[in-house]
Amino acid sequence: MFRAIATVGGWTMVSRLLGFLRDMLIAARLGAGPMADAFFVALKLPNLFRRLFGEGAFNAAFVPAFAQLLTQRGPAAAQALAERMATLMVLWLALLTGLGLIFMPQFLAVLAPGFGDRPEVFALAVELTRITFPYLLLICLTALVSGVLNALGKFAAAAAAPIFFNLLSMIALFALAPFVATPAHALAWGVTLSGVVQLGFVWWACARAGMALNPVQRPSMAPEVRQVLRRMGPGLVGAGVTQLNLAIDVIIASFLPAGAVSFLYYADRVAQLPLGVIGAAVATALLPLLARQIHAGQPLSAHRSLNRAVEIALVLAVPAAVALAALALPILSALFQRGAFGPAEARATSQALMAYALGLPAFVLVKVFVPGFFARGDTATPVKIGIGCVALNLALNLVLMGPLQHVGVALSTTLAAWANAGLLAFVLHRRGHWVADRRLRRTAPRLLGAALAMGAALLALAAWLAPGAGLSGMLWLGVICGLGAGAYFGLAQLSGGLDLREIRRLIRRKT
Repeated sequence: MFRAIATVGGWTMVSRLLGFLRDMLIAARLGAGPMADAFFVALKLPNLFRRLFGEGAFNAAFVPAFAQLLTQRGPAAAQALAERMATLMVLWLALLTGLGLIFMPQFLAVLAPGFGDRPEVFALAVELTRITFPYLLLICLTALVSGVLNALGKFAAAAAAPIFFNLLSMIALFALAPFVATPAHALAWGVTLSGVVQLGFVWWACARAGMALNPVQRPSMAPEVRQVLRRMGPGLVGAGVTQLNLAIDVIIASFLPAGAVSFLYYADRVAQLPLGVIGAAVATALLPLLARQIHAGQPLSAHRSLNRAVEIALVLAVPAAVALAALALPILSALFQRGAFGPAEARATSQALMAYALGLPAFVLVKVFVPGFFARGDTATPVKIGIGCVALNLALNLVLMGPLQHVGVALSTTLAAWANAGLLAFVLHRRGHWVADRRLRRTAPRLLGAALAMGAALLALAAWLAPGAGLSGMLWLGVICGLGAGAYFGLAQLSGGLDLREIRRLIRRKT
């Protein structure tokens, strides 16, 4: 599992770093004004559907079923399931895409109702979302093929595919901008083009892995297909609670002053670096592993795998959260403060980032605990918990948006994430599917202590070594982060919360 997490996390890190470069360019060209707000809403809608229908609900239902067929009936049966699901997905998503293009004003009236008071921003958002919406069809098919690769134990191609999203977005921003109405239009076309390239890449990788998918066939409702569809319904919320909460954030933020949507977007992008590298990597590697262990009748192995996944999540997520909270303003200034994105925008965005950082461990733990349900075919329990957490997030937003503005929106999402993680852990524990073992109980408080000590050191270093601007600011950020990482791992090793020698042994293993 560790090597799979390292593979997914490594490629995700590359993608996220390129994403930062992309967002730096967007911030410089679009800033945090009406054009940026419109583009980020246009990007949010297909991304929301992708994470709910593609990466979230579909993978939650499909990967365990595929792994079960692969284990019990062999590759041919598993491939047949994948091809049947691909056929149904093409039909369903083509219909959804067509309806989206026709009724886009109505969709956006729900997603960003606050734009109704700014008709020029609303019209631009409708136009941009119509350009990006076909990305939904392409990226959900990419998620299906990626699920097949992950279930086969082939993680690299699926994890590397998002790199094309960032590369093509940056290329489009420069190459297409002179030929379209605004830089936002160029970005929107780059998003859709990246969907074509990502789908082609993972399809080629799947064929190389010995499972060339052929979805061009008559739709079939075989028992395995019906099972996946039954589990998808609850999984829409169970796997997508975080995304639904972020969508609520956009809805609420659209009522706030101009720039609120952009502040939340940039803050979320920074918070998504550790969340994507840690949370997505652990969840991607854990779900097929748990499914295989459970279907092979190895409950103790599944229990051990979940404990180690929680441990890995805490080892990385806790110090990342502390560092983001301690260095929020210097990080935002170094990454985005240039061009149309000035000191006021950096300060407002840093406040949202601090709120998101407080919830980072919870976001990651949700991704770790949810596979504990999905691997057993239980998509109903996470949806029941998820509905309650979405309602909690909405209620907190309504209470906090007035006094705290956009910071209250981010803080509401953080509080709802902690409630979600806590409830998932409680239910798993009560059912006997997860009990924190002796090793986890020993290491967790020591890791927290090391992270808090690192945070204090970072604050002292930041006060002593004043950050610069531009390239000097990036170099300062790199030096401070390097010193912080060294302090954390050193303290964790000395306190017994971490054994670096064990990590080296795991990395060197070939299987």
